[in-house]
Amino acid sequence: MEERVLRLEELLFPSIADVAVLSVDVNAEAVRIEARSTVAGAVCPGCGSWSRRIHSSYLRFPADVPSGGRRVALCLRVRRFLCPVISCGRRTFAEQLPGLTRRYGRRTERLRSTLAAVGLALAGRAGARMARIFGVSVSRSTVLRLVEALPDPGVPAPRVVGVDEYATRKGRHYGTVLVDVESRRPLDLLPDREASSLAAWLAKRPGVEVVCRDRAPLFAEGATAGAPQAVQVADRWHLWHNLSEAAERCVADHRQCLQVLAPDPTQPAPQPEKFEDPSGSPWPRGHRFADRTRVNHATVHELLAAGLSRRAIGRRLRMTSRTVKLLADATTPEDLFQGQWQGRPSKLDAFKPYLDDRWNQGCTNAWRVWEEIVPLGYQGSYQRVRAYFREKRLSPGPVTARPPSPRVVAGWILRRPETLTETERLRLKAVLVHCPELDALTGHVRSFGQMLAERQGQRLPQWLDAVRRDNLPSLHTLAAGIDRDRDAVIAGFTLPWSSGVVEGHVNRIKMLKLQMFGRAGFHLLRKRVLLYS
Repeated sequence: MEERVLRLEELLFPSIADVAVLSVDVNAEAVRIEARSTVAGAVCPGCGSWSRRIHSSYLRFPADVPSGGRRVALCLRVRRFLCPVISCGRRTFAEQLPGLTRRYGRRTERLRSTLAAVGLALAGRAGARMARIFGVSVSRSTVLRLVEALPDPGVPAPRVVGVDEYATRKGRHYGTVLVDVESRRPLDLLPDREASSLAAWLAKRPGVEVVCRDRAPLFAEGATAGAPQAVQVADRWHLWHNLSEAAERCVADHRQCLQVLAPDPTQPAPQPEKFEDPSGSPWPRGHRFADRTRVNHATVHELLAAGLSRRAIGRRLRMTSRTVKLLADATTPEDLFQGQWQGRPSKLDAFKPYLDDRWNQGCTNAWRVWEEIVPLGYQGSYQRVRAYFREKRLSPGPVTARPPSPRVVAGWILRRPETLTETERLRLKAVLVHCPELDALTGHVRSFGQMLAERQGQRLPQWLDAVRRDNLPSLHTLAAGIDRDRDAVIAGFTLPWSSGVVEGHVNRIKMLKLQMFGRAGFHLLRKRVLLYS
């Protein structure tokens, strides 16, 4: 009989000592386990004195983790002891079984930790639904209370800290996430992105040696005020992203130079049919998109003339900052309609100049030309080539390829030269020969990429001087911004640290927000981020 009791204890409570199982009653719906403590006494929680004097006993019925789809309830005999110290404020106290019960607890510790883990993974409503699936009836509020009651994880003092913003409501409210770059674990979440909040957080941790951040001035000010001893490192991805945006603007400023890739026909080619109104706009009055764009454009410009800032306009009209900027920068609403009729990009677009040359040479066999462009990198179907030649054959005017968009040409400039196809390399070479400004832009971009890849931060001052000598206003703006943050950019080009791990946590915060549908508060979001493993 004694061996049977031991086996039950080891089976039911493998990690809990000093518990004796008296009986197990199993029916179709529930499992009832009678148990008691085998310890002779207990420690008074008030004064810490050991007591063996039993005052009374009573039964507790905490719920436990379900077994085989059945509810499990403990019938636990709990003793109440007399405190031996007369001066202690507690005359009596009830014993607690470590790892099994706690004061006023209606659930065992392992059921409590299980529900808390479900809440961390799924939050309130989804967590309650999942708990019901494995046999625990619990409300969403209880699941959230269990999550919020969890203690914050203990983390060692960080040495390399990554900082970035996350949106609680995009375009309106932002917070700050801090990550230990070495261990790749989140350190804390701040409810705002003010420089003072970041400075106060860093000031409490004097061991911080490196701060990885983007080029936002708020984070630069906060890191300087809170950790003046730390080296600030500008993130390399953000630097390359800023360069790519400046390069695209520069190519857009010289879009007329891209016409060299689309030879002018001897006769004007018929234009695709457009919707036109008497004002000359490609979109008619009464078109839903056109009318909405015209109204928004007029409203934004009226508010700008009234003295409102773009941020205030975005709040009033409930528009994102990007939408307000597009409307404010456009002189007329028709400027926003450009490109609406250019059609979708095709895999054949990059090879149309070659097809035009072969057609002008007298080769009208689509199959033969398709066989010629496949070794050059064409991955599309023969039907596209046949349709293009059919269009040439049936059209009353010559059909030629359109010039590539500024984004496409900027992509050629930003990519490594060895990754370009032969056609892309030849087309880029034709543009650079025709436009000295874009040729200079290509040299600056590739020099910047070499500095970035080979960690040659000491070359940055020479790169900035070279950029200023050329007539490239878009790069001048980028260079001015880099010069204001020169030390952090040089450190980013030299040191191995970056904010990549921080961006991963920002993406996970977005997932957690979507999971909770925006109804959870900051404290629950902070718990889920910090306790995620």
